[in-house]
Amino acid sequence: MSVPTAAADQSLCAPLPVLGRDVTVPLVTGGEVAYAALDYAASAPALQRVWDDVAAYAPYYGSVHRGAGYLSQLSTDLFENARRTVAEFLGCREGDQVVFTRSTTDSLNLLAAALPAGCQVFVFETEHHASLLPWRHADVTYLDAPSSPAQAVRTLERALAARAPHGPALVCVTGASNVTGELWPVRELAAAAHAHGARIVLDAAQLAPHHPVSVADLDVDWVAFSGHKLYAPFGAGVLAGRADWLAVAEPYLAGGGASRKVSRRDDGGVHVEWHDSAARHEAGSPNVIGAYAIASACKALTEAGFETLVARERYLIGKVREGLAAVPEVRVLSLFGDDAARVGVLSFVVDGWNSSHFAAALSAEYGIGVRDGLFCAHPLVRTLLGSDPQSQGECGAPEAAPGEKSLNAIRVSFGAGTPDEHVERFVTAVTELVRDGARWNYRTEEGRCVPDTSTAAA
Repeated sequence: MSVPTAAADQSLCAPLPVLGRDVTVPLVTGGEVAYAALDYAASAPALQRVWDDVAAYAPYYGSVHRGAGYLSQLSTDLFENARRTVAEFLGCREGDQVVFTRSTTDSLNLLAAALPAGCQVFVFETEHHASLLPWRHADVTYLDAPSSPAQAVRTLERALAARAPHGPALVCVTGASNVTGELWPVRELAAAAHAHGARIVLDAAQLAPHHPVSVADLDVDWVAFSGHKLYAPFGAGVLAGRADWLAVAEPYLAGGGASRKVSRRDDGGVHVEWHDSAARHEAGSPNVIGAYAIASACKALTEAGFETLVARERYLIGKVREGLAAVPEVRVLSLFGDDAARVGVLSFVVDGWNSSHFAAALSAEYGIGVRDGLFCAHPLVRTLLGSDPQSQGECGAPEAAPGEKSLNAIRVSFGAGTPDEHVERFVTAVTELVRDGARWNYRTEEGRCVPDTSTAAA
């Protein structure tokens, strides 16, 4: 595969400034190097713009809602304006609600708790655990991993056609895989769901940081994502979409803010009138800074322009894929094939290497941070790796079951803040490790592969 040139080179745009870009880390072989953060799919570094916005607000921090003081009113306005900013970023329709949560996982568990009685849920086995597991109290149909976007649509259509003709149904699907980075046919899946009387929720945790997401254009009923993957600090997420199921469901948490009126009953109990707005599911003092940080990130990405960001990311994806393709021992994992559109997330295995060992060497010897394991998507990774586990290496897979051989992969992920040098160093490191082996000895410690500081270099 050739690397895009001319229109798709470094002149596309500079990486967006992120925190940590000047951090140096020690190498076991001596010296220090600028840290190459290539684990964006787990948590992207915060944009400098977001951090500056939060720092500017911090002196004005105050209680939210119902406070009479100036700082309380300012904080309340900030919080509610953040809700409107997120709604615009997501292309929400009139009447849609934006609920602030803790994360994508929290958002999807909230929706799971709001399902009407008898709701059937359809979810592919390829989902991240955040969207695979919340439906355990519903009637769930797990769909096999498809080999193409078209097959994904056909699989869903067959499953929906076979369901009971009446009653509510929900489809949950990712926008971009957290393992392969491949884009899913969200619009087509939404059309299939609606044609069979079902609703659909989009897990946009991996999609929203890389591509524009519009609830209206994709015709999804809800979308969920996390701030910490959208270049905002930890601690906040979003569930946005249709209000009807949320407005009548039991509050996700019971407490102040969710209640409109509480009074004693004659029988000695209490009577509660709950809000039917987003506040119904935002009990307690909200995470104002988290919501504001998400809104700031939404503004920064919008102002940078997704067309430009996507073009530069495709250039980086091309460099990584070309570099890995030049190493025969490397196998990139894919459901839909080499030509599938994807975001900056790729997982791979290396013949003769335990993945935990390889990731440890990238960190200790090159200052590169990647992820290894099953990526909270165990069924998908096991499907992609097949039934034969990798040979047991010097270091075991993290969290491997007793007696289980190493069955894990390496994931590299990047985005709007990634400099070209980080990607180039990664490709060089993979090439050298496969060709020359590790320059240091490693051992297993509490399930992780770490440099062995008690011995000399390999």
